[in-house]
Amino acid sequence: MKRVDCNVLICVLGGAVLVSCGTPGSPMPPALELAKPATDLHATRKGDKVYLAWTVPTKTSEGQRVRHLGPTRVCRSLRVDLGDCNNPVAEIPAARFPGPGAGPAKQGTPGAKVQANYTDTLSRELETQDPIAGITYAVSVLNQSGRSAGLSNPAKVPSAPTLPPPEYFTAEVGSEGVLLSWKCPTAAVAIAANPALGYRLRIHRREQGKRTDAQVSEVNFLDCVPAQSAAGQTPQPPANEPRKILDQTFEWEKRYDYRATVITIVSEPGKPEVEVEGDDTPVMQVLAHDVFPPAVPTGVQAVFSGAGQEPFVDLVWSPGTEADLAGYNIYRHQDGGQPEKLNSAPVKTPAYRDAGVQSGKKYFYSVSAVDERNNESARSEEAVEQVP
Repeated sequence: MKRVDCNVLICVLGGAVLVSCGTPGSPMPPALELAKPATDLHATRKGDKVYLAWTVPTKTSEGQRVRHLGPTRVCRSLRVDLGDCNNPVAEIPAARFPGPGAGPAKQGTPGAKVQANYTDTLSRELETQDPIAGITYAVSVLNQSGRSAGLSNPAKVPSAPTLPPPEYFTAEVGSEGVLLSWKCPTAAVAIAANPALGYRLRIHRREQGKRTDAQVSEVNFLDCVPAQSAAGQTPQPPANEPRKILDQTFEWEKRYDYRATVITIVSEPGKPEVEVEGDDTPVMQVLAHDVFPPAVPTGVQAVFSGAGQEPFVDLVWSPGTEADLAGYNIYRHQDGGQPEKLNSAPVKTPAYRDAGVQSGKKYFYSVSAVDERNNESARSEEAVEQVP
């Protein structure tokens, strides 16, 4: 009996172990697959376009790897606090943005960031609704069930209206510099009578092959816009005369791109100015090739000296004012002869002594100016001197 009881006990204990191994534990909640909200949303504005950029999330709010992204909503509001995104301005399908397992991650660089972007176009009504306020953006990444872990960080741009660029913008190389000209828009431009808004025309220059601009000039653009008319009257169009500015800050023998933009300036008491760039004019390309000689020297005088010593003739003339003036060439001839250059290198000062004269002869002198690129002016009027 003892042996049988022992076998029975072993069987009972073994069965209990098997039963306990098959008992399920506490149920786990299903993963929600809510993408972590973006934290690096950036917004920049030019004209009526707002350019948004952010990083596509790769982790869920639970710290897990995102397996499936849903669409992304773009939210916009004139209020600082968006609150929600029930009325998005756009809903971008997930196929637009490579998610985990695609793009860089698929190429063996897991965790690589994927940049998303969207361009929003503002209506004139939205710009003028509250031109001093700002427009706040956020994005909300949904899962495949249409749920979100919340909005991204907010990004704000000014809401002030912008003006179209000037018409017929040109850049032409001349002897004194690059002449920039433009005409005011032919169509009347409606500007709200708001003392907090101002408009400036800004002209930029960029050397070709470089990545940075140089500001050439900035002028008040309001003289290019029709004045506000009295009630019931039609505003007069602006004068059709082209506006002009001369750029003399460039370097010769380089290629440049010029463009002009109307900048809206928002000024509020106690706050720094806010600028909104309008659209650019077409880029004007120029080669600043110097084929322009200096001005012809004037006031040339020749005076004989040399009583009791070797004779010579002193020449003087009015100095040139060009910044790139390299010097002068001196020419001389006698009656019926051809002018010959007396100097081997440009004369640096507006004076010259000719010691190669002979008594009893008449000499005719003229002077030309030369710049740093060997452009030579025409010769001046002749000065005549008789050597006794």
